[in-house]
Amino acid sequence: MEDTPIEALQYGVTEGYAPLREHLLGYMKKKHRVGTENDDILITSGAQQVMDLLTKTLLNEGDTVLCEAPSFIGSLNTFRSYRAKLVGIPMEEDGMDMACLEKALETEENVKYLYTIPNFQNPSGITMSFEKRKKVYELCQKHGVMILEDNPYGDLRFAGEDVPSIKSLDTEGIVMYAGSFSKVVSPGMRVGYAIGPKAVLQKMVVCKQGEDVHSNMWAQIVCHRFMTGFDYEAHLQNLRDIYSRKSAVLLSAMEEHFRPLITWSHFEGGLFAWCTLPEGTDMLGFVKRAMERKACVVPGTAFLTDETEPCRSFRINFSTPTDEQLREGVKILGETAKAM
Repeated sequence: MEDTPIEALQYGVTEGYAPLREHLLGYMKKKHRVGTENDDILITSGAQQVMDLLTKTLLNEGDTVLCEAPSFIGSLNTFRSYRAKLVGIPMEEDGMDMACLEKALETEENVKYLYTIPNFQNPSGITMSFEKRKKVYELCQKHGVMILEDNPYGDLRFAGEDVPSIKSLDTEGIVMYAGSFSKVVSPGMRVGYAIGPKAVLQKMVVCKQGEDVHSNMWAQIVCHRFMTGFDYEAHLQNLRDIYSRKSAVLLSAMEEHFRPLITWSHFEGGLFAWCTLPEGTDMLGFVKRAMERKACVVPGTAFLTDETEPCRSFRINFSTPTDEQLREGVKILGETAKAM
């Protein structure tokens, strides 16, 4: 407000605040090898808008979107709002089942893109292996299908080794990369971005003009100054340290209260634990009974392409609760499972 009040409060261009766009393009190319001379960047109102704009750009009613099963409810609902046909690809410990993906690409009609969250997937916490990332790219290139790579949690790795993004493999211009400041600066500021082929981004810009003209200028300027005026890498490391400690609290509590009834997927970063109840347990009944005791989790059915499918899993988010709340909540969940 002292330096650039008019810039912060006036209209801007739909593509986004130019200094932020320029800095992000350089930063992502240098740090993550994301982006080529054939790519451009669009600042969006959170990464959620990337899903909306790409869907609006590419899909007609009834066209097919392939996505991980389970997958992020916000994106699934966006695809549903355009009456897309959702086809889920089952998850394995190292990412999507490649045989199922290949079959879907060969048999499903009008597949417009594959939606994936390769790092610390929401809700499963699974990270796709580099071998599978290369295979995903190869299969989609072969079948002429775009990839929407959603990576809001990639900077929150607190164990294991970084895995190159699918976008870093993109020599043919078939990957749209969605990034976000929501998990590393502030979710309420609603600043995300898309890096992808210029021709597709130009269409997304036209769609965005009709949705919100441009993203919040003040928030874009704050994100730019946060990245360029302060030690951004130290900030990210601080976040990783926080989530490493919180995940340790969660894992210790689950070891104590969940075994042997409740199992969970391995995770090396992100915000989520994907937990599975024993055979024959009423998962929705479990969630309701736990909620009555003030322990709230998200039922696994919320993340399915077909919400009527049977599901015994639920998602824990360990980012917001205090350490004591995590311990108490896990204890309540464990007691609820044993009582049932």
